[in-house]
Amino acid sequence: MNRIEIICPAERPEAVSPRLRDILRRALRPDGNYTWRFRAEELEQITGSRLLFVISLDEAGMNLEYTRMLAKIRLCPQLFEGAVGGVIVDGVHEIYTKSTARDLVFAANQAGCAFPGKSLVEATGSLQNFRIQARNRGVDWTEAYRLAVKELAENICSYRAPRYDKPNLLVLHASHFHTSNTWTFWEMVKPGLAGVEVKEISLRNGKIFDCTGCPYKMCMHFSEKGSCYYGGSMVEEVYPAIQECSGLLLLCPNYNDAVSANIAAFINRLTSLFRKKPFYEKYMFGIVVSGYSGGDIVASQLISGLNMNKAFLLPPRFAVLETANEPGSIREIPGIEERASHFAAHICKVLAGMEAEPDHGHLTK
Repeated sequence: MNRIEIICPAERPEAVSPRLRDILRRALRPDGNYTWRFRAEELEQITGSRLLFVISLDEAGMNLEYTRMLAKIRLCPQLFEGAVGGVIVDGVHEIYTKSTARDLVFAANQAGCAFPGKSLVEATGSLQNFRIQARNRGVDWTEAYRLAVKELAENICSYRAPRYDKPNLLVLHASHFHTSNTWTFWEMVKPGLAGVEVKEISLRNGKIFDCTGCPYKMCMHFSEKGSCYYGGSMVEEVYPAIQECSGLLLLCPNYNDAVSANIAAFINRLTSLFRKKPFYEKYMFGIVVSGYSGGDIVASQLISGLNMNKAFLLPPRFAVLETANEPGSIREIPGIEERASHFAAHICKVLAGMEAEPDHGHLTK
């Protein structure tokens, strides 16, 4: 068993909530090889490790030691180089668990940590969020929580980075070719993708109808056929491309601190295909361009929607974030061509399995 570094921010171990301590005691293997780190000062020499972030939130949805750790992560861009991680957040109320996890994963990913699909186990105060999992497993909510933590730890230990000998990258966008800075940056990236087959699909002009929430049984019925009740280009063009691709790249201009309506509809409509076959072996990437600010908010939406929810694999530094307003102004940013070239090389290395540490192993496709 690989050693797991358990990063559990707390001024002292007893400050971790009793419920979370009990879940960890019953979910982690008693013979496991674990190293515990409770203070920000202990975040040293953990590159290439398997990481389990465990965060206990208080009545205010806060954890002051976690805040100190987050600051250190943001200030140390190579802190988790080559690491693989998962996250557990345990809260007192029904809010703040997901937002805490998204902030952490974004920062840790920027510091070099990869996150396998379904990287988050969150426990709200009531555990209502485990209701469906508990029903499907025939257990109570607390047991569903324990099983989710157990599986997350096992997934981190067994993770092997997929390696694609003939990688193909699906690029989804809803951009105006002549005015979009996001598209312009992609045009700078594309020439550097030597050896990668690229397929571009536009989601513009009402091609993708949003999901309106079919009943579960109806969604499963269409899922078994690799389809969706609403049909259209999502089923005819996007679903097959998703199934064939090694990696997915989303071009995301910042619309009011959110992904565009077309990209949001695409993520929502993935549910039917995901239920047939999750996307654990497909990498995800993003290009986010903001007119003013907020690129981290958009990137975090991709993390929660595609990695935490739909199980896409989040490679280290999955997204590049830029700021450009007037059409074409992205070309005037100092060093932009170099950053585009670097991101292209990064995508190639990830798809070839070269971003993982040697002892993480690979799965060749």
